[in-house]
Amino acid sequence: MILKLIKKILFLFMTVLGIMGNMSVSVNYMFSCWGSPEKKPVHLILIHLAFTNTVILLAKGLPKTIVAFGLRNFLDDSGCKIIVYLERVAHGLSLCASSLLTVVQAIIISPRASGWRMLRPKSAWHILPFFLFFWLFSALINMNLINSITSTRLNISQFKTDSNNCYFMLPSQKIKGIVLPLMVLRDAVFQGAMGGASGYMVFLLYKHHQHVLYLQNSKLLYRTPPELRAAQSVLLLMFCFVFFYWTDCAFSLILSLSSKDNTLMVNPRELLTLGYATFSPLVLIHRDGLLVERWHVQWEKLRKCLLFICSTRKKKLSVLQYCG
Repeated sequence: MILKLIKKILFLFMTVLGIMGNMSVSVNYMFSCWGSPEKKPVHLILIHLAFTNTVILLAKGLPKTIVAFGLRNFLDDSGCKIIVYLERVAHGLSLCASSLLTVVQAIIISPRASGWRMLRPKSAWHILPFFLFFWLFSALINMNLINSITSTRLNISQFKTDSNNCYFMLPSQKIKGIVLPLMVLRDAVFQGAMGGASGYMVFLLYKHHQHVLYLQNSKLLYRTPPELRAAQSVLLLMFCFVFFYWTDCAFSLILSLSSKDNTLMVNPRELLTLGYATFSPLVLIHRDGLLVERWHVQWEKLRKCLLFICSTRKKKLSVLQYCG
């Protein structure tokens, strides 16, 4: 009973917190791109990453939260196919966007004399073809789910013990032989790129740290450039991704090798699938002081507007002019 209550609270907390955090990050960087004459590629990638995380939480976290509170079989067959398909596509997009973010940030902070500097995007719109490729690739690689997912509403005996709304049927060996290698190749390529770019950034940040120590010993004032502070945030974000990804893989491997029905292992794994989508925006909010500052400014503006409305009985036009 206590475990079920904890499960309800955790799913609800992670889903609501993640959606609010990703929406805050997305809106913040949208305002930054809208108000700035120079669109930063990193901001566009972060908007895309926040959007994919929101899709994961809506497609995975929200149904799991509803099931945890006791409402089962609320999705029909079409609903199951759409929800599971969107969740799998969004997970693939999250990996691709995280890898692209790391590579682009590593290129941005690379020295001017480095050959990597030539690959730096001259405009934020130059990375849009990557987004198009990621969407097409993730959509095609998960097409087999449309025929492999069905609702537990169906009167089939193997669904009765399933606590979820949707049931995954094993694909044929031919489809499995095509899709599984593509998924493994995708994960290997993008995580390899992420790891290489992260290692390169760690090396550059170490050199910068040594330079700062030298200047401090020489009693010279030196401030960390914004690009390097952004690189530190991206590295923290990537460590967060790697932790949740490989922990989820470890739980999945244990469950696949276990012959027993281990419910205590299933529940943590379900929470781990939401971990990166929930906590990655919190990392950005914590690291990006401008995000907190901007929302504080907006809150102060709203508070003054409400105080003005409550303290005056002037015409509606005057109120709109003040609050605008």
